[in-house]
Amino acid sequence: MTTIDHTQTGLDELFSYLKLSYMRENYESLAKQAAQKQWTHVNYLTELATAEASLRRDRATDRRIRAARFPQIKTLEQFKWSWPKKVNQLQVKNLFRLRFVDEKSNVIFLGGVGLGKTHLATALGYQACLKGHTVLFCSAVDAINNLTAAQSAGRLKQELRKYHKPALVILDELGYLPIDKTGADLLFQIISHRYEQGSLIITTNRAFKNWPEIFNNDSTLTSALLDRLLHHTETVVIEGKSYRMKDAIES
Repeated sequence: MTTIDHTQTGLDELFSYLKLSYMRENYESLAKQAAQKQWTHVNYLTELATAEASLRRDRATDRRIRAARFPQIKTLEQFKWSWPKKVNQLQVKNLFRLRFVDEKSNVIFLGGVGLGKTHLATALGYQACLKGHTVLFCSAVDAINNLTAAQSAGRLKQELRKYHKPALVILDELGYLPIDKTGADLLFQIISHRYEQGSLIITTNRAFKNWPEIFNNDSTLTSALLDRLLHHTETVVIEGKSYRMKDAIES
C-alpha cells in the first residue's frame, strides 16, 4: 500500500492523491468564507464535502448521457401535446416516474411517423440518466447491423453485452425497414435476454398483428418475441398526422 509523508505533502497534493478536485480548488476560498461567517469546523467540512459530492454526481450524469448516445437531447417539457390527434398525456407523464425501469418492464410507443415517438423515448432515456440509470439509445437497424458485423468478426458475444448491460435500452424505429432472418434472430437475442433483466423502450409504426411482416414473416419467432416483450409492457398509442409535415399540411 502506498504511504504518504504528511509532513512533506501539502493539502493540494493530498487532495490530488485522493482525487478530490473540488476540495483541492476551493478549500482555501471556502476557508476564508468559513472564517468570515464563523462556521464550525464541522460546518466547513460539510460544505466542502457536499460540493465535492455534487460535482461527482454531475460528472457521473454527464458520463451516462454521453454513453447513451442520444441523437439529441429531448425533454418532456419540449413535447408539443397539441399536435397528436390522440395521446394519453397522463399515461406518458406517469412513465417519467421511471417505475418501469425499477421493475424491469417495457414501454412501446406505437404510431405513425412524425408524431413524437422518438422524442418521448429519448426524453424518457434522458430522465433515466439524470436519475442514475445507465441507458443505450440505438435504432433497431443499427443494432442489427452492429451485431451482424460482430457475428462475422467472431465477437458477437462481446457485442451483445452492450445491449444487455444498461438498465434501459431504447430501440428506435422498429418496423420502418424489413429485417431478414439473421437480423430477426439477433434482435430476438437482445429482447429475450433482457426479459425481466432490464427495461426496453421500443418505438414502432406497426401494430402488433403486423409484426410478422417485420421479422421476415417468421410467425414462430415473432410470437416468441411478442410473448416475452408484452408480458411486462405498457403500450402508448399516438395517433395523428406527421408533425414534420406540419408546414406542408397547413399551407
